[in-house]
Amino acid sequence: MNKLKFLVSLLVFFPMLNFAQLSSEEKQTRIDEIVNRIQLPEIPEVEVSVLDYGAKPNSAKDSKKAFDKAIKSLQKKGGGKLIVPKGEYQLEGPIHLISNMELHLAEGVLLNFGTNPKDYPMVLTSWEGTMLYNYSPLIYGNNLKNVAITGSGTINGNGKEFWQSWKSKEDPAKQKSREMNHNSTPLQDRQFGEGSYLRPQLLQLVNSESILIEDIRIENAPFWCIHLLKCKSATLRGLSYDSHNSNNDGIDLEYTSDVLIEDVTFDNGDDNVAIKAGRDDEGRANAATPSENIVMRNCLLKGLHAFVIGSEMSAGVRNVFVQNCKAHGYLKRGIYFKTNPDRGGYIKDIYIDNLKFDKTEDLFYITSFYHGEGEGHNSKISDIYINNITCEEATGTAVVIQGFEESKVENLHLQNIKVSKANNGTSITNTKNVVVDNLIIGEEAGVPTAVGKDVEKNN
Repeated sequence: MNKLKFLVSLLVFFPMLNFAQLSSEEKQTRIDEIVNRIQLPEIPEVEVSVLDYGAKPNSAKDSKKAFDKAIKSLQKKGGGKLIVPKGEYQLEGPIHLISNMELHLAEGVLLNFGTNPKDYPMVLTSWEGTMLYNYSPLIYGNNLKNVAITGSGTINGNGKEFWQSWKSKEDPAKQKSREMNHNSTPLQDRQFGEGSYLRPQLLQLVNSESILIEDIRIENAPFWCIHLLKCKSATLRGLSYDSHNSNNDGIDLEYTSDVLIEDVTFDNGDDNVAIKAGRDDEGRANAATPSENIVMRNCLLKGLHAFVIGSEMSAGVRNVFVQNCKAHGYLKRGIYFKTNPDRGGYIKDIYIDNLKFDKTEDLFYITSFYHGEGEGHNSKISDIYINNITCEEATGTAVVIQGFEESKVENLHLQNIKVSKANNGTSITNTKNVVVDNLIIGEEAGVPTAVGKDVEKNN
């Protein structure tokens, strides 16, 4: 504990350095600007029910054709609301959404997706930051405007029952996709699918805008749960999760801007929210479309990591606000920014306020050496503001910051952070302009004790 207190005291006595910091009022103004700019979808006042097109709830009958027919009917009408009444529906294949459409899952709905890969046609997607063609996500849309998924129903991806077995087989295709990224292989030649074992996302929208995903429950995803790729103007709120397979990120935002995430109850097997922006050469080539202008607030956190940026962030991540969230249960890491020398790009202008954690391994972790791989493309991490964070226990290290010697983590402000118990206090290397104000790890020191009479006698 003496070593721990010494490390913290070194930080506290750093001089207060001047770099851009927003006041509470300025911060709220920025948040309001983002939220007010986000457009909710406009859905025509037309309603159809999947029951009218042959869907058979609470039976083994495949209802995919009924869903397809209902969506085609809506498309002819210019869009509208597809109502899925209470019941369990078997779907042997994906739901492909259209513009101007709301998919409404009534209370008591369970969409139970099949696990035959041949039922999921190849579509444009990305896999861990590289654009390619792969099996369709279970719910998918590309180049859409005005799209909503609402209601309190549940989507079950049956990931554990089948897709989880692909995890151990994916590495050859994963490495092949990364070679294609580095070699700028034409997109049309990046064909995966059968024999590749790259699991599909549960819900993915691509090149889409004016999005609402509200109140649904997600269970047992094959891979990432919700993935917005190259999207703009999205609201995700009131969601809940029970999904604990490998790589079951709750929400992944990639090359995506103007997003509100609020009132979400996470319970998933990997990152709760991960902000990404493409991988390596391909990501850097898309630097004009960073992930930016993102607000996350009032969420209940549970999973592997709570809030993450990276590791695929080569086009850059900026202007992100996280507020008023609370974790329950154990998290490996609370706040986690991860890059490596393959990535390049930047992480900047990140504001995190009022988060409460129970037990973590590491509360706050910035690393420029994720997986210890890469060379030649150091990322720039700067202008990070962390305020009002509490944690009951960090079984590893409370605060870890790892910059490059030639590209330091710069302009980092840690204020009002209390970790009641930690195995190790801080591990901070290769930084510039780190300001710490009211960082307490362990017990807060009180008034200095007076010299004891036994000491006076010895003197």
